[in-house]
Amino acid sequence: MNLIDKPLTALSLRLPKADRSLETFHLSQPRAFPDRATGPMNRIAFSAAHVVADPYAEIDPWLGCAIDWDATIAFRHSLWDLGLGVAEAMDTAQRGMGVDWLSSLELIKRSVAAAKTRGDALIFSGAGTDQLAPEAAQSLDDVIGAYEEQLAAIESFGGRIILMASRALARVAKGPDDYAKVYDRLLNQVREPLIIHWLGDMFDPALAGYWGTRDLDKALDIAVDIINAHAAKVDGVKVSLLDKDKEIAMRRRLAPGVLMYTGDDFNYAELIAGDAQGYSHALLGIFDAIAPAASAALTSLAAGDTQSFNEILAPTVPLSRHIFKAPTRFYKTGVVFMAYLTGRQDHFTMIGGQESARSLLHLADLFRLADRAGLLRDPELALSRMCAVLAAHGVAG
Repeated sequence: MNLIDKPLTALSLRLPKADRSLETFHLSQPRAFPDRATGPMNRIAFSAAHVVADPYAEIDPWLGCAIDWDATIAFRHSLWDLGLGVAEAMDTAQRGMGVDWLSSLELIKRSVAAAKTRGDALIFSGAGTDQLAPEAAQSLDDVIGAYEEQLAAIESFGGRIILMASRALARVAKGPDDYAKVYDRLLNQVREPLIIHWLGDMFDPALAGYWGTRDLDKALDIAVDIINAHAAKVDGVKVSLLDKDKEIAMRRRLAPGVLMYTGDDFNYAELIAGDAQGYSHALLGIFDAIAPAASAALTSLAAGDTQSFNEILAPTVPLSRHIFKAPTRFYKTGVVFMAYLTGRQDHFTMIGGQESARSLLHLADLFRLADRAGLLRDPELALSRMCAVLAAHGVAG
């Protein structure tokens, strides 16, 4: 029996299960999500976008970084077409996991230039301290200097800033006062209001104890105090803690005009929908993987059709929770695999060889969940590509 079994009325393939058996999985009819936004949105929504690796580059994949620039920028245009903003050179772009500062700088330069050709395209770019090895940081001045170098470079291209959490700062800071000193220095010099990014240690273990404490409630207090003291220079804050209650509590304490951008890839649907006291905007890695569905859901929400908003996003949440399951930092593999399955890139090759960071069982379950969410827009293509991955792992009929 072949891997592909195609009756007249259905497509199916055999997928591995945890008990080492194979099951016949029948693909369902995909949902017809448009490739362009069909109306306005009443939430600001950024997709943290991945980079497309160059599979033909003569490099050692674990050591080198080869980006297919044309495919990478084309993917950003597809996000803008859908009415989404681009959060550039963030952790979804493998920042700090194969993509270094110099490569990030080139990525930001190219993406900001591409956005300018569209006039209204929304783009903010990540500024951090990743040119400074954490162990090389000896003082707060070292951290500030590294941040200032990146801020200046991005602003020289006309870019807007997402101020990323710093591994070096987490290493050298002695307590909350050190964080206040660094952020005060940086926020007082940026040209335009920026987005502050609080990335939890489930995404990056080196950021444990950020804001000077491992107590999340105390950390929230410190972060809110710093942000509200500089509200005129803060467009918003992106919280990636995978804790909806902490995000809602913080959202309600932000100064007027400071936006909350959810980075909660487990609970984004309800956080974006909001409650009687407010809602979150979005800056999400999962919006890379489900961009057409996200666009359709957000336009429905803006039109007052909350039923369609929920119907579209509800089945994407189990997929997102699977992609972002622990170790969460390997979620990029699932994001790129989705781009491959849906024909939004032509191969399943990643910077740093990160296509190997998830198991075949993980990828098979991702395929099942993506199908149930109606996201496999070309089922025959998705099936053939899943079969290619299965065959590469020795799964044959």
